[in-house]
Amino acid sequence: MQSFFEAHLRRVAGASEHTIRAYRDALKLFFLFLSDNTGRSIANLRLDDVQAQSVLAFLHYVESKRGNSAVTRNCRLAAIRSFAEHLLRHDITRAEQYGRILSIPVKRTGNRAISYLEPEEARALIGAVGTSLTTCRDRALLLLLYNTGARVSEALSVHARDLHLTKPRQVRLHGKGGKERLCPLWPETVAALRTLPLNPDSSDTLFHNARGGPLTRDGVAYIITKYVQRAAESHPRLRRHHVTPHVLRHSCAVALLQSGVDVTVIRDYLGHASIATTSRYITTNLEMKRKALQAFWKRAGLDRKPSVRWRPSANLLTFLSSL
Repeated sequence: MQSFFEAHLRRVAGASEHTIRAYRDALKLFFLFLSDNTGRSIANLRLDDVQAQSVLAFLHYVESKRGNSAVTRNCRLAAIRSFAEHLLRHDITRAEQYGRILSIPVKRTGNRAISYLEPEEARALIGAVGTSLTTCRDRALLLLLYNTGARVSEALSVHARDLHLTKPRQVRLHGKGGKERLCPLWPETVAALRTLPLNPDSSDTLFHNARGGPLTRDGVAYIITKYVQRAAESHPRLRRHHVTPHVLRHSCAVALLQSGVDVTVIRDYLGHASIATTSRYITTNLEMKRKALQAFWKRAGLDRKPSVRWRPSANLLTFLSSL
């Protein structure tokens, strides 16, 4: 287990800390499940206990008892399969046992509709923050999230040295797998960021909590919920949304699409690995579908013409009356 995390994931695969934590949690749950089902402590578990049937039982437990979705079930399976591959490389005598684990398929999942805010709703949310000195951090954070479409982990890892607040105004974001990308900044975002204490030589991240420590994901979620409730007083439609930091990322993507930006540009803007991930925003946006249908109707030469109501002639009525 130590060689899997330290030698393989960190040094060979170059996995991010987020991936390592996700794999840690998945394997911890799996070993606790094995311990309960075998009646042995985790310290006394053996490699012979890591069987395909045990993995299938664990996956069923994850969905049925813990109430996790099929997506979460597949994430747990990915961690176990990665560990099984590592075992296979170092324990060839149990190749058949590990091979059966690797042959367990992922569960097909349906594509859920993406939740996002329309531009006027996003403006209302940011407008609810205000421009006072006590809310400058919150305004800068929300503008940065919506402007760049950054993941919350990317926004929270921004340092002052990652900002370039003179032309060309931009921020360097550190994404998944150690990838970096540059995103342009609106003048409004730059103005909000300038209100924060910026020290390019500091090793501290940009956003802090009330105690001076790094702001957390839960802290960002709390901030967004607070201003959603405030903005909903004048925009009741916001009450229908469960607004999370990732919803602002989705909102940025949809706004770019509605503005006519090419999907490949949006892919690079958001840091997606695959164009298929970006294409989900097209399928979820009704306004874009409506415009596409109107363009297709017009292109097909089927412009709607005013219809003339049919009226029977007197001769026809005379004929029918004679029958």
